[in-house]
Amino acid sequence: MNATPQTMVQLNGIGKTWPDGTRALNTVDLEVPEGQFCVILGPSGAGKSTLLRAVNGLMQPTEGKVNVDGIELTPGTEKALRKKVAMIHQHFNLATRASVAANVLSGALPDVSLARALCGWFHPEQRAKACHYLERVGLKPDHLRRRAGELSGGQQQRVGIARAFMLDPKVVLADEPVASLDPKISRDILALLRDAARDLNATVICSLHQVDLAREFGDRIVGMRDGEVVFDGTPDEFDEQRLNRLYHNADWGDGEPREDHPEAEAEPARHAAMGGA
Repeated sequence: MNATPQTMVQLNGIGKTWPDGTRALNTVDLEVPEGQFCVILGPSGAGKSTLLRAVNGLMQPTEGKVNVDGIELTPGTEKALRKKVAMIHQHFNLATRASVAANVLSGALPDVSLARALCGWFHPEQRAKACHYLERVGLKPDHLRRRAGELSGGQQQRVGIARAFMLDPKVVLADEPVASLDPKISRDILALLRDAARDLNATVICSLHQVDLAREFGDRIVGMRDGEVVFDGTPDEFDEQRLNRLYHNADWGDGEPREDHPEAEAEPARHAAMGGA
């Protein structure tokens, strides 16, 4: 009998109220086990991005606790967790004037001293690893010296994936990673992310809008609406009825239909390195 995977990410009663009174997250409880590809679905304003930022410390919850790999996220533990949690962004978040190699190597910055980071000095092992992951995501050696801004959107997101895996993360957060890509490239990117995570048995929490991709790549789908988890199950369980209830006015058991509202702007990232990995 296979052992039950350990919990890798645990959110206990996470809530977030913005200064203007907007309630972005409302007492969210969620456990994601090691090695799972968990997709977060929901309309705009549901709280998906806010939830992801809670996991890597870029958003301070108003209440509740976050645990990653058994460690509670606090100001005293953030530095250690930067090596465990990587993030892939919708708009790639690359230094467009820097080379592809420099962008991938930036994923190792939490493991490099300040002096070496300022000089751009990385261990030979780190440079070899950057080359390995670039090859792993389908980019050729001649891409290494090209400016990241010269690449297509799909190529830039491949660089983002390679960067994310530089420190062998235990958790990868992907915030709408294929929102600006065409369907074929979107599938290629998600397949690369899934396969790279499987190699490390890493947990992936990925927010998406594309329901077909969520069903294809997710081991689990978590549906969010108005800052709450309103569905949590397998892709097979996420049928058309549940889909319609998630994305349209719906009664989720309290007798009140709910309308979408714009999600509040995320508070500025206090630790860019933690979100740029």
